[in-house]
Amino acid sequence: MSKEFTYWTSFLKKIVIVIFAIMGIWLSIKLVYFYLPFFIAFFLYLLIEPLIKKIMNRFKLTRKTSSIIVFIITFGIIIGILIWGIITVISESSDLLSNFNYYYEQANGIIQNLLEKLNDGKINLPENVLSILRDNAFALLEMLTGYLQRFFTKIISGITKIPTITIYTGVSVLALYFFCTDKIYMLDELEHHLPETWMKKLTKHIREIMKILGRYLKAQLTLIFISFFICLIGLYIYHFMGLNVGFPLIMAIAVGFVDALPILGTGTIMIPWGIFAGLNGDLRLGIAITTLWIIISLIRQFLEPKIVSRQYWYSSNIYNNCNVYRI
Repeated sequence: MSKEFTYWTSFLKKIVIVIFAIMGIWLSIKLVYFYLPFFIAFFLYLLIEPLIKKIMNRFKLTRKTSSIIVFIITFGIIIGILIWGIITVISESSDLLSNFNYYYEQANGIIQNLLEKLNDGKINLPENVLSILRDNAFALLEMLTGYLQRFFTKIISGITKIPTITIYTGVSVLALYFFCTDKIYMLDELEHHLPETWMKKLTKHIREIMKILGRYLKAQLTLIFISFFICLIGLYIYHFMGLNVGFPLIMAIAVGFVDALPILGTGTIMIPWGIFAGLNGDLRLGIAITTLWIIISLIRQFLEPKIVSRQYWYSSNIYNNCNVYRI
């Protein structure tokens, strides 16, 4: 009887844990707009905290003075990048939406040419197979163009909501300032309001989480930034060389975003883009995009073991072996 009671008690505990976990995930998704500014501020704090400590040790300054210096520099850089990025994204998105029909017709023409080549006598496909291919290709094209059109329309409408962006930016900036300057004060306040045993455990776990999360985020974001930066510089070089690269920043952001996803990589966007450009008759652009993708892949492949191993304090050879054997 006791064994059966223990089993059902354990089973009910697991169910309750799963229910609370699902509720927590659901609430996290629903409340993302409320805690996102604080998450951004905390993430920026993790990035600039080592710089604050270096300035404190190097120039023998107080934490508050060092934090204010680093905060002003960081704030200036972020505001400058935001202003340039918002203006450029709005400009490129507007141009893309205004020329959307042109790009749709180009993609439509490429699909028609491919289907005609399949039906030119060299490859004898049944008419029903060609009809299925044609219908599916055009349906996929319609779906992609509709999704992209809605996506860029939302980007423009979202970016133009200046008051909302200003509020979120202001909250993030204030939170970052207090994280930097009042870290010790906040920890002292927690010590006064929590029992000593709780505080010791909480401090230990927070430090471990911050170390692990900070190292992971730093390594991954460094790699994503490298891919984004190389792609952005390369696309702007192609743009100034006269190649048909109309939206360098948007494409670089898309490449960086896809590179952040676990399974996908930079080739998910750049390989189809190069193939599309080549099939559309712009062979120079197709070769240039493929070359840029190869450069990004080689640099990332070379730097990834060094960056990750440096964050986790093990040899880059161990990381390479783990990748080879999928450990």
